[in-house]
Amino acid sequence: MNIDNKIKGSLVSKKKSLSMTLFEKLSKIIESISHPAFVSLAMRFALAIPFWKSGILKWDGLFQLSGTTIYLFSNDFMLHLPGGPFPFPFPPVTAFLSGVGEVLFPALLFLGLGTRFAAAALLLMSIVIQLTIPAGWPLHLTWAAMALGIMAWGPGVVSLDHLISRALRSRSISLP
Repeated sequence: MNIDNKIKGSLVSKKKSLSMTLFEKLSKIIESISHPAFVSLAMRFALAIPFWKSGILKWDGLFQLSGTTIYLFSNDFMLHLPGGPFPFPFPPVTAFLSGVGEVLFPALLFLGLGTRFAAAALLLMSIVIQLTIPAGWPLHLTWAAMALGIMAWGPGVVSLDHLISRALRSRSISLP
């Protein structure tokens, strides 16, 4: 009986080690796919794209807002705050700043330049958009989560921020 228990224990141990080995291999594959450099790049692009697309639609030319954009900010878009909704203050100025921000900040995210600043600006824009279109909260929450992730973990190694940081560090080391 003692020998049978040892054999059974050995078989159970081998099954456990085989399943752990398979689990470890799968974990390594998943880990390699989700490399931090790839994840940070994907988050930057995923956050930038919807803002860029929206921003491009606001313009009829260089620094020329479309009539539709000015109309929407003047008549349709409202801030849904307690006691409201309230119209946006100075609609043409607000529309212009929104259009500039929706093009500038995504461009910075694509380049990985001033990345945390750009992500913070898009987080703020996401909050204002949420106050304007409350029913869009599932999408706005996703944008906010990506912006917070970028703000927390930075741009990653595939970015101008990283290259600039490396250049500045190497320069400070070589200074007398």
